Amino acid sequence: MARKATLRVQREGTVINKISSAQEGRIKIAILSAIETARQEFKVSIIWHDHIFLKNIVAALKEAYPDVEFHHHFGTSSMRPDGGIVSIADHEGNLYPILVTEVKNQGTNKQRLDEGKPKQAKGNAIERLGKNVIGFRTWLLHEDIFPFVCFGDGCDFDSASSILDRITTINMFGPLNTFAVQRQGPKGEFQRGCMYFREDEWTVEEMTVRVLEVMRFSIKYYKSKYHSMRFELEEEVA
Repeated sequence: MARKATLRVQREGTVINKISSAQEGRIKIAILSAIETARQEFKVSIIWHDHIFLKNIVAALKEAYPDVEFHHHFGTSSMRPDGGIVSIADHEGNLYPILVTEVKNQGTNKQRLDEGKPKQAKGNAIERLGKNVIGFRTWLLHEDIFPFVCFGDGCDFDSASSILDRITTINMFGPLNTFAVQRQGPKGEFQRGCMYFREDEWTVEEMTVRVLEVMRFSIKYYKSKYHSMRFELEEEVA
């Protein structure tokens, strides 16, 4: 029986504010467009999920590192990146993540100053980002890629903002606005990902180009490491 690529888009919960809602809408459009392009180019099954349970990450880590102890407290705990998780599936239904996307908007101080209000502290969205990066980076320790992308915009990310060094620290002191999916260093010590941050809002077109670049690189990596026939879809029979 011929296999067909599948795309499941199931978004649960609500978004706190209008800016986040608009951001999420833009990234979802960008990801869906990139998925369709990648599916046509590579003829693979592509799956979208809005979350991953910590118990599944721990199970994968135990399989990859049987001599190391791993733990989680609750079976319902999960990580939910803003743009979800995109994976390719092999013929046995195993999933290989090709894209994990976060979107952060931070900075209302310009508006507050215009309204005569005092400045607010910076950094809340970035602190939450740091926690998720640790989780996803650990999940993919056994791979030579880290297909993580974060788009950040807002006045807290202008070129004079000290908050940029918090992001750089999360990025293992790698430069921002750089494509860095493959591990770096003589022994692949650095899993950085792609941190795209600026003051101006990211457009759907700009995000589409960047997430598609990550997906293409990741698919080629998995097909090379695990053999391309493992993922290729059978031709449809008329």
